[in-house]
Amino acid sequence: MNNLQFDFRVDKTTKTVYIDREFNAELSLVWDAFTKQEILDQWWAPKPYLSKTIRMDFREGGRRFYAMVSSAGVEIGWQIQDYTSISPKTNLKFLSVFADKDENPFLPGSNWDLNFSEQNEITKVSITIYNDSLERMEKMIEMGFKEGFTATLNELDTLLSS
Repeated sequence: MNNLQFDFRVDKTTKTVYIDREFNAELSLVWDAFTKQEILDQWWAPKPYLSKTIRMDFREGGRRFYAMVSSAGVEIGWQIQDYTSISPKTNLKFLSVFADKDENPFLPGSNWDLNFSEQNEITKVSITIYNDSLERMEKMIEMGFKEGFTATLNELDTLLSS
């Protein structure tokens, strides 16, 4: 990875995960990768899993409801992203919660704050994930969030370079 920044920090005292990742791609392309269903479904899951959006309404007050799908085609987990703030090409905020197949949320969730910036054709995405409870954050980390989300961001990197 040609000297692009990738930083992943966990702060238990503030129940927050901080991720900084640079991509060798234009800002508009990276923004689209995070906000368009047909692109999100190509990378928003660590292999061998796939992301399958059931419904997406990308606007403040809108929602994305999606499933993680195994290589055998079995839906293994559902998530809701409720969009709370959108500033095109600079910032995106959403509440992320696990759910059942009928879209019933399992609270508590986590608040994601994504900031996008571009310099010299390198786009940086800074993600702050604030968890409503330390227990939820520890469970998320224990379930392999760091490894899984790192693999997911690597999928995006591969997609952007193709």
